[in-house]
Amino acid sequence: MSASIGTDARWARWAKAPDFAGQTERLEAIAAQTIEDKHEYLDSGLQEVDCKACGACVLVRKNTYKHTSVQWTSDPALRCHTFKEAIASGQSTALKDGCPKLHDSIADAVRDGTITVRDPEVS
Repeated sequence: MSASIGTDARWARWAKAPDFAGQTERLEAIAAQTIEDKHEYLDSGLQEVDCKACGACVLVRKNTYKHTSVQWTSDPALRCHTFKEAIASGQSTALKDGCPKLHDSIADAVRDGTITVRDPEVS
């Protein structure tokens, strides 16, 4: 078996996704499922939470107590002191694990029932 991808016949046939050209019904089903998936994973169940420290509004979905999805409604560097400080010191915010004060605001919203946990049985 060759170590080179270019000479290995298996790699020449491999495709990340199958080609459904000419299969109109299959393509339509995939398109419909893609729309449903986009809604489920990107839009569904998002609830507004305001950070108690800076007032930034974020959209939050709690799938479980350990899993939280956060979508900022504006640039976090414009409101959040944690992000402002990171940028001012030259740090990248791309890998930043959010803001501790926002995490606290989300935890408070879960405790007071403002945010529902979709699957509270999963830990």
